[in-house]
Amino acid sequence: MATLEGIGNWYRIPELRRRILFTLAMLAVYRVGVFVTAPGVDRNAMSQYMNTQSGNLLGFFNLFSGGALKNLSIFALGVMPYISASIIMQLMGMVYKPIDELRKEGEAGRRKIDQYTRYGTIALAAFQSWGIAKFIEGLSSPEQGGGVVNHPGLGFELMTVLTLTTGTAFLMWLGEQITERGIGNGMSLIIMAGIMVGVPDYIVGYMQQNAGDLRPLTAAGVVALLVGCIAIVAFFENARRNIPIVYSRRQVGRRVYGGQTTHLPLKVNASGVIPPIFASSLLMFPATLANMGLPGMDYLQSLLNRGGWMWHTTYAVLIVFFTFFYTGIVFQPVDVAENLKKQQANIPGIRPGKQTADFIDRIVRRITVAGAAYVAAICVIPSMIGDAIRVQITFGGTSVMIVVGVALDTITQINGHLLQRNYEGITGPGTGRLRGRRAPVAT
Repeated sequence: MATLEGIGNWYRIPELRRRILFTLAMLAVYRVGVFVTAPGVDRNAMSQYMNTQSGNLLGFFNLFSGGALKNLSIFALGVMPYISASIIMQLMGMVYKPIDELRKEGEAGRRKIDQYTRYGTIALAAFQSWGIAKFIEGLSSPEQGGGVVNHPGLGFELMTVLTLTTGTAFLMWLGEQITERGIGNGMSLIIMAGIMVGVPDYIVGYMQQNAGDLRPLTAAGVVALLVGCIAIVAFFENARRNIPIVYSRRQVGRRVYGGQTTHLPLKVNASGVIPPIFASSLLMFPATLANMGLPGMDYLQSLLNRGGWMWHTTYAVLIVFFTFFYTGIVFQPVDVAENLKKQQANIPGIRPGKQTADFIDRIVRRITVAGAAYVAAICVIPSMIGDAIRVQITFGGTSVMIVVGVALDTITQINGHLLQRNYEGITGPGTGRLRGRRAPVAT
């Protein structure tokens, strides 16, 4: 009852109410756009073709786009170009000094980097939409036999590039509006909404496919697997390694400051859902190149067919690699050590400066091993179990990670608004706060 009462408190705060309603309205606009088909495409033929691709990478990306790829709508690319551009900008910050200097300039530098990210999103969206246009020109409906594209040619390709790129730009703007004027992270909420709306279709499809033999034990096993994945994701996403921090005492006039003991929480999975998303994008790249007619890509695409052992192995290896790689990008032990030194704080028994940075880096590497193993297992094992029991599990660990992670972020923000105004939080009395997905870093 306390939890239900805490949830009901959100409507009593005008600002929070406006933010939540604005977020829901923007997500509704996104869902409407999913059903607006790009010009020159036979929607029924495309839908029939996608129904035969539910077990491979196209079906996987159709899930993340909320069915937009199946409809070949103006939002068919989703926010994946934006995510890829963001990752590229972060990588450039490591190897390109001007970008690294912008990152250290604070708010002004962040705005400049965001502007470059938008430009990169448009470029990537144009490239990917051209690949999609070339790909669907050769498709035909498996039932009717007609082509997906009514009038293929250069005109259709240019129109598709313009339409899909504009749709991605609008989604990028929509996500930024949700982040600034709504609640939660806009881009993450868009991905989450696309995944969640596919749940009813998956249940209905399973019922229709197994109308004569529902196999209740198998269905119960799938439900138990899903619940187990949710519990594991919630546990690891909230897992922290707390490092004790002691602030030195200093006297200013008659007042004494410092002398406090706190903790520096380090997340077990600091990279979030970026590794599986980026690994999936990389596995999809050979298919895009094959559609453009590059030699050798057809053979590579056949090896990486989703569901095979080669795909599972490559997927797991890429996830582990990107987990370590992305953690090294988003978390810089040297910067944390410098900030602690400026605040006259230190780790007990560890000298400030380089030794502190080395100590933190050593701990981050150790907990990242557990984080990488967890992400790889939660993304690969459910799919392998589905193949073993001959049940197509569309909503695998990657989807669960995104949904649970975004839900934790959003609830944390709502809980913060409630607690600021002395209302009982969503988690009930005595909890103080709900841990989010982002660990605070000493600044």
